[in-house]
Amino acid sequence: MDSGQVIVALDFDDRRAAEALVARLGGACGFYKVGLELLTTAGPDLVRGLVDQGHEVFLDLKLFEIPNSVAGAVRAAGALGASMVTVHSMGGTGIMTAAVDAAREFPGLQVLALTVVTSMTGSDLADIGIDAGTDEQVLRLARLAAEAGCDGVVGSLREAGPLRKLLGPDRLIVTPGVTLPGGEAGAGTGAQAGVQTGGHARSDTPWAAFAAGASHVVVGRSVTRAADPVAALRRIGAGRPL
Repeated sequence: MDSGQVIVALDFDDRRAAEALVARLGGACGFYKVGLELLTTAGPDLVRGLVDQGHEVFLDLKLFEIPNSVAGAVRAAGALGASMVTVHSMGGTGIMTAAVDAAREFPGLQVLALTVVTSMTGSDLADIGIDAGTDEQVLRLARLAAEAGCDGVVGSLREAGPLRKLLGPDRLIVTPGVTLPGGEAGAGTGAQAGVQTGGHARSDTPWAAFAAGASHVVVGRSVTRAADPVAALRRIGAGRPL
């Protein structure tokens, strides 16, 4: 697989720790995810620094606001040099369309629609008044995202196959929460025993994600907390589950 298909999540609350990992991985990784925690702690300069070093950045903002605010945030992401930015599909067609329109100013920026957060289960959806199960809701939202012109979606491994069938070969399917076997125990729904789930209820290995139809995977603690992060990352790229 292309090393650019593996995105390492910089899920840190400390800028120095994030930068230390980036330095340690060196040329082994070219794509990083920056989420709300690190962005709030370190500010946009961290993103600029990663881009200036030649890295791609998946800016995982999960935007869910009025369309004008979403458009402004997407333009800000584009100005930072981000390659991907997320918008929450549960906000509806209006905010997704606003995001897509704003991203047109930045040819290198792709808009991804978050479908159902991978920590959520059917009972969580029921709590907020949604009768559909996660599988059905993910496909419903992905369909809306495609109609709004989004470049792809974020979804768990369990939905990657149906999403690929729905969206066709060209749109991105980014699967977060993938893990390497043999780490901390804690198999959640859809996870293998002995796989670190990292809070994701619908998780599995990177190789399973690619086989199911994912274009990219996001890996966190399996790499960032590994004794040898470079070896862990290369293990994913080499396709060695054992």
